[in-house]
Amino acid sequence: MLRKMILTVIALLATVGLAQEPLPLPSPLPPAPPMAADITSPGVIQLAVDATDLDHHIFRVHEVIPVSGGQSLTLFYPQWLPGKHSPAGPLADMGGLTITAAGRPVAWTRDTVDVFAFHLQPPADAEAITVDFQYLSPVEPNEGRIVVTPEMLSLQWNALSLYPAGFFTRRIPVAAQVRLPEGWGWGCALDALEDQGDALRFKTVSYDQLVDSPMLAGRYFKRIALDSDSRRPVSLDIVADRPALLAVTPEQLMAHRSLLTQADHLFGARPFDHYDFLLSVSDRLGGIGVEHHQSSEDGVPSGYFIDWDKSAPVRDLLPHEYAHSWNGKMRRPADLWTPTFNQPMQDSLLWVYEGQTQYWGFVLAARAGLLSPAQVKDAIALTAATYDHVPGRVWKNLQDTTNDPIVARRRPQPWRNWRRSEDYYSEGALVWLDVDTLIRQKSSGRRSLDDFAQAFFGQTPGGVREVTYRFEDVVEALARVQPYDWASFLRERLDGHGPGAPLDGLARGGYRLVYDDKPSDYHKQQMAERKIEDFSFSLGFTIGKDQTFSTVMWDGPAFKAGVTLGAKLWAVNGIAYDKDRLKEAITEARNGAVPIEILVQEDDHFRSLRLDYHDGLRYPHLQREGTGPATLDAILTPK
Repeated sequence: MLRKMILTVIALLATVGLAQEPLPLPSPLPPAPPMAADITSPGVIQLAVDATDLDHHIFRVHEVIPVSGGQSLTLFYPQWLPGKHSPAGPLADMGGLTITAAGRPVAWTRDTVDVFAFHLQPPADAEAITVDFQYLSPVEPNEGRIVVTPEMLSLQWNALSLYPAGFFTRRIPVAAQVRLPEGWGWGCALDALEDQGDALRFKTVSYDQLVDSPMLAGRYFKRIALDSDSRRPVSLDIVADRPALLAVTPEQLMAHRSLLTQADHLFGARPFDHYDFLLSVSDRLGGIGVEHHQSSEDGVPSGYFIDWDKSAPVRDLLPHEYAHSWNGKMRRPADLWTPTFNQPMQDSLLWVYEGQTQYWGFVLAARAGLLSPAQVKDAIALTAATYDHVPGRVWKNLQDTTNDPIVARRRPQPWRNWRRSEDYYSEGALVWLDVDTLIRQKSSGRRSLDDFAQAFFGQTPGGVREVTYRFEDVVEALARVQPYDWASFLRERLDGHGPGAPLDGLARGGYRLVYDDKPSDYHKQQMAERKIEDFSFSLGFTIGKDQTFSTVMWDGPAFKAGVTLGAKLWAVNGIAYDKDRLKEAITEARNGAVPIEILVQEDDHFRSLRLDYHDGLRYPHLQREGTGPATLDAILTPK
């Protein structure tokens, strides 16, 4: 009893002691940077970029920013980038930041919470500060996108500038200039004031417009006027790894020119003063596809023109990015529009912004002749099959994938078909095929999604302005084209969990998804372009040229047998692996009972695994259903 009393007293004393010890409390956060106001910043920022250091892949930045002397100042490095839909500003590649005023050093302090913000106190007599830093662009692909090679460079102003907090970026004027390697050609949506060969000065524009007007330059450069409309001209500005890659046949040129005609038919008035396709034809510069209001950054493999018959999987890129001038740049989701590049974006309507643009990219490619209708149907079959085999739908709906650019920052990720990854693009396109065919069905072919595009996106002839929209605006515009409960229709597809992909549009279009033992030519070209063999719809994996499993389908036959991403495939049924031997093994196991045995290596471990699969090779295709004209064929027909 005494022992129990002593222990109780000790416990009480310990409790009292603990109560007297100070407990942790949160440290106060630093004051937030100044809120942006719709007022004009003082003076014009002078921005000079030296882009001549090809050896080191370094851009050198010199910036003069007008200031009010004696007042504290915050400078931002752009973080939230339009077209990336995410906080993708390459801050880690910035180096050597030095700030001076009239030659005197000005100390700066990085914000400890918002690390894209730099705080400083200019001297009382300062009218301007001078900012110098370097952009240390990636030199290896694993460091990020390669933007400099000995033959070309991709210059994005957001990576090469700071701007003052407190102002809408549309109210910050900037006069930019850039020095290029001698003799290089260039393309940019900015208007040049002075072109002295290697030194370019541009007209003063808002910081918004500057960031939205990247430059592509190169040793081997060609500019092609795609139309003769001098009021709103469009040009194709091409740089390539070598001169031979710049060759464009008359038929290829006709298809690119037809793209403009078909887009005019679809959307109506052009929402820009002029437009530049900034097309890099290269295996060295990092690939890209980013929309801007008066230009687009389009990166394609070196064989885009010279191996035209093999480049089908990338020929919807230019139609996609061009359509964004209407859908995404001129008409923009309200929660995606922000007054600065450091205010967070919300991506809830990317299934319109990107999903419908993905749909129009393929439709315009077919109507223009960049792809044949058969190739587009093969692409749709591959998309439909892919999203019909996404098990992650059971826990994550299509609407939630619009958060993926922010959640995943567009990094490579394992188990993509379980976690899902930006499915608002291609599954979104299936939703819009569903919408298009339903409008056509209910209107007996009198109306279509073309009418929605004309009414919703074709509002602003010329000029550069933005008009925002919300979900309700999309629903109302669809209802004006064809009365229907579009809100419920869309929410069911955005918020639902399947099973399977939204394939009603295929059925209304006169086709159904089927599988056979041979891939389409389009699928073969896609595999060659990605350097993989695709067994997704049979054994449930793709395998790269180095025999590495590049994707493994969640809960597929390979997954259930224990195959994981990154492992290597060494043997099939006791014989060294090659793709044809694996195809033979799959065929031999069809309708049998004997599993396929494979030898895989993960790190220094080897395992023999048994794949209990007996349904043969499976590759997706569209099969014609019904009689009479097919709606999908009508959709792909030129206007």
